[in-house]
Amino acid sequence: MQRIKNLSDIPAFRAADGTRLREVIHPANDSVSLPYSLAHASLNPGERSLPHILDNDEVYAFLSGEGYFNRGSESFRVQAGDHVLVPSGEVQAVQNTGDVPLVFYCIVAPPWSSGSDRLV
Repeated sequence: MQRIKNLSDIPAFRAADGTRLREVIHPANDSVSLPYSLAHASLNPGERSLPHILDNDEVYAFLSGEGYFNRGSESFRVQAGDHVLVPSGEVQAVQNTGDVPLVFYCIVAPPWSSGSDRLV
């Protein structure tokens, strides 16, 4: 197992919801038996993720930028330093309303898989 990773060495991809992701730690890829996965995510200015539901609990930890987060019927402003808990089965989406990338970590338990993520 690689004990130190640099984001520049982790390939980025677009998730089904449109968010740019890098899987930092995932039990399926890293030979660890963690009960969660950790992804680095970003949305450029003006971008938004599509509304989606995960069959997993998820925590968003915002590192930079600002925007709006939609969780269930709630919509609220987020910025660097904010953390949002999204329980399994709840509709969620995030929008970048700032002038710089909205950057955040996603901690997903049990670990994220493309089959656990559904657009609505």
